[in-house]
Amino acid sequence: MTEQRAEQAQQEQAPEQAKAEPAAAKIVFTDPLAQQTSDDTDAAWGESAGGRGLDWYLSQRPPHHG
Repeated sequence: MTEQRAEQAQQEQAPEQAKAEPAAAKIVFTDPLAQQTSDDTDAAWGESAGGRGLDWYLSQRPPHHG
């Protein structure tokens, strides 16, 4: 008798468990490269928003470009 009760309890719980499962993820067919990522900006690389002047570029010149 106890086995039958256990089976009935499992059968009653099965539909509830099926409802509790999350819905399948939706597939999105968009171009991921069409959106700009956060690391694709100067600010994400730690650079300031303002432009750099000629003095900065001259100070960054390699020594062999004398």
